[in-house]
Amino acid sequence: MSTNNFTRSDFGDDFIWGVSSSALQTEGAHNVDGKGLSIWDVFVTQKNKILNNDNHFEASDFYTNYKKDIDLIKQLGIPNFRFSLSWSRIIPDGIGEINQAGLNFYHKVIDYCLANGIQPYITLYHWDLPHELELKGGWSNRDILEWFRDYVTVCVDAFKNKVKYWMVLNEPMVFTGAGYFLGLHAPGKKGFKNFIPAMHHAVLCQAVGYNTIKEINPKANVGSTFSCSYITSYSLNDKDILASKRVDALLNRLFIEPSLGMGYPEDILPFLKKVKNYMMEGDKELMKVEFDFIGIQNYTREVVAFSIFTPHINARIIPADKRKVFYTSMDWEVYPEAIYRMIEKFQKYEGVKKILITENGASFPDEVVNNAVKDHNRLHFIKSYLEQVLRAKQNFQKLQGYFIWSLTDNFEWSEGLKQRFGLIHIDYATQKRTIKDSGKWYAEFLQNKETKSIQNETIEKIKGNTTP
Repeated sequence: MSTNNFTRSDFGDDFIWGVSSSALQTEGAHNVDGKGLSIWDVFVTQKNKILNNDNHFEASDFYTNYKKDIDLIKQLGIPNFRFSLSWSRIIPDGIGEINQAGLNFYHKVIDYCLANGIQPYITLYHWDLPHELELKGGWSNRDILEWFRDYVTVCVDAFKNKVKYWMVLNEPMVFTGAGYFLGLHAPGKKGFKNFIPAMHHAVLCQAVGYNTIKEINPKANVGSTFSCSYITSYSLNDKDILASKRVDALLNRLFIEPSLGMGYPEDILPFLKKVKNYMMEGDKELMKVEFDFIGIQNYTREVVAFSIFTPHINARIIPADKRKVFYTSMDWEVYPEAIYRMIEKFQKYEGVKKILITENGASFPDEVVNNAVKDHNRLHFIKSYLEQVLRAKQNFQKLQGYFIWSLTDNFEWSEGLKQRFGLIHIDYATQKRTIKDSGKWYAEFLQNKETKSIQNETIEKIKGNTTP
């Protein structure tokens, strides 16, 4: 499909444009002004957990530079800014005493956004659970329903007169799967005994968060965000096809379907029947939530083959570099149609009212030369995916917005500081900001300047610059 040249106006006057970030990945200041420890503050101090033993203790220092970064958002003409709040900055121990300095910081950020005509979209939980709560079991402890309710109450009470748009959780599949099953992310736990209760409690907290916000501010627009990858089978072999369906259920269906009253996909993932050990009376009803919108976050597709070596799933993902395709520094295939297919998939759910793309972007090696960053590869990625977003917008009425990940380079979890997703380059030694060519292009696009189709760009040129 080719849209030929396209402009912002092709998406309609009401289409929502923005850029995203998160507290832990950007703020730094991890132990100042009364902030408590988060699970990531502890996790990064453990040997060999993070690439190059990097940490987020300074990152892009948004805590100090928030005005500078919001000024850059305004300079680029980006009307909406999605960012998260740090639970341990607001309530240092997760429960109990509130840190007024933490609330004051977010008041200043929100006020500065609004003063510059930028609409804040706030994510309440973006993976940085207070460490003191993890000592009590964290997401695997059902008490988190009350801990989370109290935290949400504090936040919404504080900002209800300023914030119209709230997102409850960021990518629950990732923080429960990587943090409580694989042990690759904080808190580093492994196995079903940790994953299944963490998964169930996160599903419940999606509804707890929504209900709490609506009780305090019925006019608020409330959603949650879901990671998703377009899944295809490695071959037309029946075993590969079934394996791909199992992975699709795990990565794309596990958190959205319970919230829509459809229950867990136990039919294709029998191990999910273990959740009955953690279900309590009323949970099936409590899980249901009528979000005003959902955010979907897509970067790539995954190609799946059958495997006897992975119990319960019996599937393995074939890495992009093994398939000799164009891929990013994260070893994620650049496959623009993936975002169209995921929009198509989620808009089919009857209970989904409205869809925003709340994250989409790419990491490539960037270098500042003569005070400029010529990130052709990222620009190609954004343009090619936006063509598919436009295609989806023309076909599916539920799609109503797009946010790029991310505003600035930042701490990329277990990948440390090596991976760069930003529209703005960060020199971590000096904290100097440099707008990349992709950021300049986004600014021009938002001014409704014509964008040429990427259909005639040669993949060989790009591939030669990006394959690690």
